[in-house]
Amino acid sequence: MKKNYQTGRMLLSAFFLIVVSLGSALAAEKNALSTVWAKGSRTQLSFFWISDLGRNGFYQQRKVGDIMGKLAQIVMPSFVINSGDTFHGTGVESVNDPLWESNFEDIYAHPDLMCYWYSALGNHEYNGNTQAILDYSHKSRRWKTKERYYTKVFKLDKQTSIRFVFIDTTPLMERAHNNPEKYPDVDSQDQKRQMEWLDSTLAASHEKWTIVVGHHNIYSNNSLGYGNNKDMINKIDPILRKHNVDFYFCGHCHTFQHMRKPGTQLEYIINTSASLARPVDDKAGEGTLFCSPKEGFISCALTPDELHFWFIDSEGYVIYEFGRKK
Repeated sequence: MKKNYQTGRMLLSAFFLIVVSLGSALAAEKNALSTVWAKGSRTQLSFFWISDLGRNGFYQQRKVGDIMGKLAQIVMPSFVINSGDTFHGTGVESVNDPLWESNFEDIYAHPDLMCYWYSALGNHEYNGNTQAILDYSHKSRRWKTKERYYTKVFKLDKQTSIRFVFIDTTPLMERAHNNPEKYPDVDSQDQKRQMEWLDSTLAASHEKWTIVVGHHNIYSNNSLGYGNNKDMINKIDPILRKHNVDFYFCGHCHTFQHMRKPGTQLEYIINTSASLARPVDDKAGEGTLFCSPKEGFISCALTPDELHFWFIDSEGYVIYEFGRKK
């Protein structure tokens, strides 16, 4: 591991390349990644974050998947974080369901996306066989979702580590328990046990960075019933604030959002849909730093003193970026 790095901002700026073309046609030539990293850097841990991706390649899903593959050639992500709804509609029936091919394997087929994928369960997974989501980890080398909630630690160097804590949010939604036909597996899940596990896991965490990953949002500027989530505000937000979690990653709202709320250091980040986005409210809510109704994904880099994020839309443009130092 190289030790001759400067500050995180100077280090990141050394990685920037200007404009990587993604096409040969006139229109495609205008689509570019304005910010990427130098290939093979040993002073950062790169990873992608994706959400709400499963629409059988339709809408923008295949386009976003292609852009992810092109950027992966340069960035070489160590892993991919998926905050749920890999399958829209009725989920999957088994590990042999053809939806695994049309929603996942065929779309994210680039060689540099063959890294490990760590996923959370979304509400659409609960429309089908949720156990099949976990069992697929025995069939796929890269699918690493063996539990409904779990934790994973990555180290950059001896001083820099990051802990991801994946939670299962659908069983926390009261409306899911009120609709057992649509969510047949939800009543068998123990909400209290999961919340106790989250509390104890965060209490025992000593990593430099802590990110909690779930599907449902806590706060949101979306319309159409995807606004602030009372269940998550009452059940999860107090635990995250209690343990000074750095970031809450989620999806569900199908929009890019970055929010900060009074009284906490926690950053709330919503990843947009990788296939079909939704509109956002014209008037941003309290603490909103960024909000966009575009499809895409997020590229992330951990350096010795900074965690940096790039929001990338379906045309390949970086539409927002921010970093947090520690």
